Amino acid sequence: MSSIQKLLEIMADLRNKETGCSWDLEQDFSSVAPYTVEEAYEVADAIARNDLDGLRDELGDLLFQVVFHAQMAEEEGAFNFEDVAAAICDKMVRRHPHVFGTKEQRAAGPAKGAWEQIKAAERAEENLDDDGSAMEGVANALPALKRAEKLGNRASRVGFDWPDTQGVRAKISEELAELSAAECSANHQQIADELGDVLFSVVNLARHLSVDPEQALVQANKKFEKRFRNMEQEVNASGLKFTNMDIDALDTCWQDAKKRCAVSDDN
Repeated sequence: MSSIQKLLEIMADLRNKETGCSWDLEQDFSSVAPYTVEEAYEVADAIARNDLDGLRDELGDLLFQVVFHAQMAEEEGAFNFEDVAAAICDKMVRRHPHVFGTKEQRAAGPAKGAWEQIKAAERAEENLDDDGSAMEGVANALPALKRAEKLGNRASRVGFDWPDTQGVRAKISEELAELSAAECSANHQQIADELGDVLFSVVNLARHLSVDPEQALVQANKKFEKRFRNMEQEVNASGLKFTNMDIDALDTCWQDAKKRCAVSDDN
C-alpha cells in the first residue's frame, strides 16, 4: 500500500460515523479552512528558516488538509482525492503548452502573458461568472497585501499604472496628505479609509520595485523584534525599567540596539 493510499484510509477512518474521531466528524469545509491556511503559512516559515526536516513535516500537515477537504467532498458526492489530483495534472499540462504541447508550441517556448490568457479562457469555458473585468478571479480570501499586489498587477496589464516609481511615490505623498486631513476631522472611518489607501499605494511601490510586500514586511517584523529584544536585554542589564524611562532615553537605547544588531548581522 502506498503512503498516499494509507493516508486516505486514515482520513476515512477518522470520519467514520460509527468509529471515527468526534472532532474530525464535527468539522466542515468552513471550520477546516483556517487550519489549511495556517499549515500553508507554516510551510512558508519552514522554508524561510531553511529547515528541510521541518518542511517535510509541514508539507505532510498541508497534504493532510487537502485529504481532509477531499474526504468531506467525497462524502457529499462532489469529488474525491483522485479527482483533485487529476484536475491539477490536467491544469498544469494545459497551462504549459511550451512543455507539454505540440512540437511547434514547444519550439516556440513560453509566450508572454500566455498563463493569464489560458486562465481567462478556462474561466470563460467553465462559465465562472466572469464579467470580463481585469479584476476577475482575484480571490477575496487572499491576505490583504497579496490581494492588493494582484489587483495592481491586473490593472497594470491593461495599462492602468504609473510608468515609473516616481508616480507611485507622488501618490503615496498624496494619500499621506489625505490621511492627515482625515485625522483633523476625527472621523475614525475616514481615517481608516485613508490609511488603507496609503497601504495600497505602498504595495504598488513594492510592485514597481519588484519586491514582495508580504516578505518585505516579514523581514521588517523580524528586524524589529530582534532590535527590540536586544534593547530590552540592555535596559534590563542596566537595572532600569522601561516604565521609568522617557521616550528620548528609549530612543537612545533603540539607536544603540540598531548598531549592535547591525554588527552581529555583519558577523
